[in-house]
Amino acid sequence: MKVCFSIVHVTAVAFLLVVLNLFPSCGAVEEFFPDERNALIQLREIFSSSNGNLHGNWTGPPCYKNQSRWAGIGCSNSHVTHIVLDGLNLKASLPTMLLQNVTFLTKISFRDNFLYGPLPNLSSLQDLEFLFLSNNHFSGPIPVVYAQLPKLIQLELQVNSLQGSIPPFDQATLINFNVSHNQLSGPIPETAALKRFPKSSYNFNSNLCGTPIQVRCQVSSPPPPSNGSVPILIPPPPAPESGKGSLKIWSIALIAAAAALVPLCIMLFFLCYYRRIYPKKTKTEQPGEGITDVRGKKTHWSESTDDPERKVELEFFNTSRPFFDLDDLLRASAEVIGRGKLGTAYKAMLECGLLVAVKRLKDMNDLSSKEFIQQLQLLGKLRHQNLVEIISFYYSKEEKLIIYEYVPQGNLFQLIHDNRRFRQQPLNWRTRLSIIKDIAKGLNFLHQSLPSHKVPHGNLKSSNVLLQDYTNANQGIVKGGYYHCKLTDYGFLPLLPSGKSSQKLAVAKSPEFCQGKRLTAKADIYCFGILVLEIITGKTPAGHNWATRAQESYEDYDVVDDLSDWVRTVVNNDWSTDILDMEILAEKEGYDEMLKLTNIALECTDIAPENRPKMNEILRRIEEVDTTQV
Repeated sequence: MKVCFSIVHVTAVAFLLVVLNLFPSCGAVEEFFPDERNALIQLREIFSSSNGNLHGNWTGPPCYKNQSRWAGIGCSNSHVTHIVLDGLNLKASLPTMLLQNVTFLTKISFRDNFLYGPLPNLSSLQDLEFLFLSNNHFSGPIPVVYAQLPKLIQLELQVNSLQGSIPPFDQATLINFNVSHNQLSGPIPETAALKRFPKSSYNFNSNLCGTPIQVRCQVSSPPPPSNGSVPILIPPPPAPESGKGSLKIWSIALIAAAAALVPLCIMLFFLCYYRRIYPKKTKTEQPGEGITDVRGKKTHWSESTDDPERKVELEFFNTSRPFFDLDDLLRASAEVIGRGKLGTAYKAMLECGLLVAVKRLKDMNDLSSKEFIQQLQLLGKLRHQNLVEIISFYYSKEEKLIIYEYVPQGNLFQLIHDNRRFRQQPLNWRTRLSIIKDIAKGLNFLHQSLPSHKVPHGNLKSSNVLLQDYTNANQGIVKGGYYHCKLTDYGFLPLLPSGKSSQKLAVAKSPEFCQGKRLTAKADIYCFGILVLEIITGKTPAGHNWATRAQESYEDYDVVDDLSDWVRTVVNNDWSTDILDMEILAEKEGYDEMLKLTNIALECTDIAPENRPKMNEILRRIEEVDTTQV
């Protein structure tokens, strides 16, 4: 019996080994690198008390097919390479050796949270390139091992409570370094890397000194010996035996002279400073003196009040709006709200209380007044709920201004990409679908109203889709979480000089433009398809003006070189749900609508313009998909 049992046992084991060899992926699909997952699970448990969503999202394997469905996690070659958990109100103290096992990390970002305690030890992360821990409550010293990370490119530790000295960072790769707004002290190391960075990288550390901040470090004299003997190298100064009275008299005289001169110097300094900052106004002072950008710098919209080319005053298209003249506009207080290839946009508050947006166009000095006025008169008469209304315009040889209604909630690019780490609720599918439909309605109206334009919009992209709160746009009707969308920057193609004109516009990304072919309204259709894919995937199309925030890294946007080609490849390989933005991935009841909209977008981005549908057909199909009425 024992022999028979042994034979059966050996046979079963052998069979099991054969099965495992035939199916090596079984049991390995869930976790390719369990040490990495265990480290992330530990991080999840630490943060669970401050962010429950993270706890529910981080389940299963962190990486699958080189992608991650864990919020804030990025993967490459099945390894975890990115951890980005910015602005999530995380409150915890990080264990010193927390991420030691996630050795392939290239980016860690915990900005704008409430993390406290010492900074983590990252000595094993030899591939780390980006470390962003700013705007937290970390304390203690900066670990010396940070200065030994060989591939470090950017380090942001500002706005914490760090103490001690700055380690000797000297990586040749380091291009961004900021330790300002801490409690650091001592000399800044005289390394080539740390000398490269400006004073602002070290500001608001009251006890720092060194060359970068132009504060000389004091050399302290050695303490006296403990045995009470006098140091040989520093003999005590001889006590004066005579002249004591004269010394006191000279001291008193010098003090009196200084007391008289110091106030005089101070008064002269402030007088010079005042004259420099507030020069006397002259008759040739330029208009626009009340208009400033966000940094408070004066901005002038017109070269001179005596401009001989000022042929046209402001022309209005809507008599129901308050009237104002050019002088009112130039006196308005304003701030920069956007800069693009076509010019700079300002938010201006007029003295009458009207808030408007002003577009100051550039590179149009060769445009005749007739061409400009005819085109603006045509565009100014357009009225549609999904178009930003043109209120007025101004033309001179040197200055061309377009005054729009002000739309307060920012633009679609900011909503999808920039605001992602700040919002408490995800941008759900119903909201995204209503946005797509609004864009389609506005673009369809342009195509119907401007048949003479070869490309009616010409510059359709997410930063040119402005957002308005639904309640404000619909007479008190409340639809929580929805936005009313309006298209702007439309109709500019005829205003640009021939030749390189289209390079400034979104249509420059269309296949026909790249091939040197004639542009038609189908170039707008291509841009619409890319925009729909951007909304569905949450990814940024290459070439977009993505750097909208100061000191922002390219790494902060999930940029795809050819968004249409990437989506087409994924869908053709039956991985359709892999294209969906993480924020809508859980909304399985909307998958059918998402994939139908994806197919419409892929038709719009067909490489052959003649194969793309017309805008009225696209709107009809979108309305068939979306049966809800917002």
